Amino acid sequence: MDFSLSIIVEAWPTFEAGLITTVIFCSVAGVLGLVLAVPIALAQLSRSWSWRVPAQVLVEIVRDTPFLVQVFVIYFVFPATGVPMSSTVAGILALTIHGAVYFSESIRGAILSVPRGQVDAARAAGMSYPLTLRRIVFPQMMGYVLPPIGNQIVGLIKDSAVLSIISVPELSMAFQNVLGTTFAAPEAFVAVAVLYWLLTSAVTLAMSRLERLTPTHRSTEEMTSLLAKVDR
Repeated sequence: MDFSLSIIVEAWPTFEAGLITTVIFCSVAGVLGLVLAVPIALAQLSRSWSWRVPAQVLVEIVRDTPFLVQVFVIYFVFPATGVPMSSTVAGILALTIHGAVYFSESIRGAILSVPRGQVDAARAAGMSYPLTLRRIVFPQMMGYVLPPIGNQIVGLIKDSAVLSIISVPELSMAFQNVLGTTFAAPEAFVAVAVLYWLLTSAVTLAMSRLERLTPTHRSTEEMTSLLAKVDR
């Protein structure tokens, strides 16, 4: 079996376009997913059933159904109800919802990892619940939430390959296009595998460095100093 790098070089513009699309889709979906994940996580921890139950239902639906089915529902069912949906919008929306649910589970677990005593102390000192979250919980939960979030971003990148089924011109679709025009399966497989590996490795490296810069807890002295500065 012959393996020709020249085929990969000639097809590079196609792979490059697919890689850029994958990065854009995953970046947008990742940011939007993280933004949505915070209220979903807080809703699950709420004592009010009107907030908690809808959030739990959404999480269970997304977690218990394949991502491919979710993509099909958004791309085919929504337009049938009168909601226009291009492949680009459907792809980003599907990735966003999928990512938001899994991010929310990591955030919820990280919030619960913060010592309860610190939260009670902040509330007893007069901090409101939002202020307690912002100044006590969120800074400390970062050390707990970054590792799973990093893994889920990598998973989001790999899940984006499913979007080729609705003709999103991402990296997997680029692979299919190259394979269909060159019939050079080994070269196409190697190229797309290396590109996915480089992309996920870059995310893993960046998250690992961020983890090392983020503390997982606050000392008693830091908590005492912080609570002393609370505006009553």
